[in-house]
Amino acid sequence: MSTALLGAPATATAQSGPERALQDMREAFRKNDQRTLSAALPRLQGHLLEPLGAYWELRARLESASPDEIRAFLSRWSGSYYEDRLRNDWLLLLGRRGDWNNFRIEQAQYRMNDDREVQCYALLADPQSPHAPAAETVRQLWLGQKEADEGCASAARALLQREELEVDAAWQRARLGMENGRLRVATQAVAMLDKQWAVTVEDIYANPARYLDDKLTALRPRTKELVTLALVRLAVKDYQEAAEQLGKLRWRTQLTDEERSWVWGVVGRQAALKLSPRALDYFNQAQERYLNDEMLAWKTRAALRSADWKQVQGAIAQMGEAQRRDPTWTYWQARALLALQGPDHDGQARALLQRIAGGTGFYEQLAQEALGQVTAVAPAPAPLSPAEKAAAQQNPGLQRALWAIGNGLRSEGVREWNYQTNLHQRGGMNDRELLAAADLACQQQVWDRCINTSERTRTEIDYNQRFPTPHREQVVKRAREVGLDPAYVYGLIRQESRFVTDARSGVGASGLMQVMPATAQWTAKRIGLTDYKPHQIAERDTNILIGTAYLKLALDDFEGSMPMAAAAYNAGPGRPRVWRNGPVLEAPAWIENIPFTETRDYVKKVIANTTHYAALLSGQPQRIGSRLAAIGPRLGNLAPNADLP
Repeated sequence: MSTALLGAPATATAQSGPERALQDMREAFRKNDQRTLSAALPRLQGHLLEPLGAYWELRARLESASPDEIRAFLSRWSGSYYEDRLRNDWLLLLGRRGDWNNFRIEQAQYRMNDDREVQCYALLADPQSPHAPAAETVRQLWLGQKEADEGCASAARALLQREELEVDAAWQRARLGMENGRLRVATQAVAMLDKQWAVTVEDIYANPARYLDDKLTALRPRTKELVTLALVRLAVKDYQEAAEQLGKLRWRTQLTDEERSWVWGVVGRQAALKLSPRALDYFNQAQERYLNDEMLAWKTRAALRSADWKQVQGAIAQMGEAQRRDPTWTYWQARALLALQGPDHDGQARALLQRIAGGTGFYEQLAQEALGQVTAVAPAPAPLSPAEKAAAQQNPGLQRALWAIGNGLRSEGVREWNYQTNLHQRGGMNDRELLAAADLACQQQVWDRCINTSERTRTEIDYNQRFPTPHREQVVKRAREVGLDPAYVYGLIRQESRFVTDARSGVGASGLMQVMPATAQWTAKRIGLTDYKPHQIAERDTNILIGTAYLKLALDDFEGSMPMAAAAYNAGPGRPRVWRNGPVLEAPAWIENIPFTETRDYVKKVIANTTHYAALLSGQPQRIGSRLAAIGPRLGNLAPNADLP
């Protein structure tokens, strides 16, 4: 198949053949319809995506398939994503069955190696693993899992029974379940210690206050761990009531310093999420050494709202090394050092800023500016050679991915593309290979893969790949018509849809600018589109027309603040109107305190994108700080646009 046709939409004629079979098989796979899958597979013989169809067919009946049949599949599609995808699925099945002989054989050939459950089963499968390191690895993997998966739970259960894993790990896992609203996580962990306690945990989850008010609770033996779970759950539901409970003598005497500190950490986090001025006071009731990284992150944010630089420095210093080295906390640690003005603080701060400056991210740009530098377009890397381009064009995994994306199988194509660029070879493709793969995606106008792939390069950075400008005439013209900076519009589109014109979110937002149906209807009426029909929001020009109009209305409503308008675009205008109340903050501190992780990350990326697009579109160096005016309560004489949806 020629490269020029890899991403082309399937024609009506083609849809009657193998392409139609793929659509039928995808639907049958979702329904676990094994009969339809087996009947349709022969229609894919010789097709580029035959391995995908074969994967669906065998995966649906994996539990009944023989090892010989599975290995025949792995051999036939050797080197492909679907070989490793099925091996991953089989390893999970083998682990659940305790078939360690076959597990060890297959695990040695597993390339992706990114599944926590498989990693935990691998420790169970290897009796030669040193006990202490194995227990610590399982503990970290288990505590890091969001759901109650079986692999790490099995490993933890075995280690608990052998007394190689401390009982505290199970209680900490249960606390995380209570804090994050995952009852199954909590009951699974506690049942490993005593199955009867799982029923009590269910009752606690439903009504923690009732459990704590029971006069016998404080008198029963071995209840302090359950009391801790109740206080954690109560803190999530009502952090102020939990704080009052923590002040009661019976809990102060019964709970350990670690248990009290954990609960105070949850109380502080919940208060910080509500932007309460008391959040830092709650955190200060805990001993920092007992707080986990998530709690320490929110303590740092609360300290930023209070401009308490000593506490910013102290909380970051207690974080684990990996989190502490993240650009977010590296930047704020440097800022704390500069604010505190201790001996050699300037030199230490400068070293921290230099470590992260120069990248394309939000804090990397802030660090660069703090060092007196500007954001500019770096020189392009050396042009790709014909051989480098040909290697990407002839890569079968990339070919399959582009064909799938262009023919209505976007999620399947994206997974294969990511595997081919990131996981197929240890460490992923090198920079030149990534640039060639990104170039291939750009040529096919598969902009999300172009951007994401180019972003993985480490030393050779192509800004035209990372920050492409599709639909330039339409975007720039429309932005200027409504009085928006075209760079801001591009920065937002890049984050919203990665320029995928038919993108549709899980909540129904559509198109390049990911406009919600109700918002589109309101905005169309507001700008005089009297003949607007809902289906038109999927059309490129209409999407840009309505999306830019709404963005301009939001920007005006927030007095020209790009961060607040971006937050409104992502989370609705009502939330940033609340978030701006309180102290006047420098914009980075306000952004860092946005309670929604998605919105916080979104705003950072939109502003960072905007700065880069401004440099690309203008040809002039840019300062991110020029888009980050201080944020505080609305001035009394300015009323919000109450109609803005």
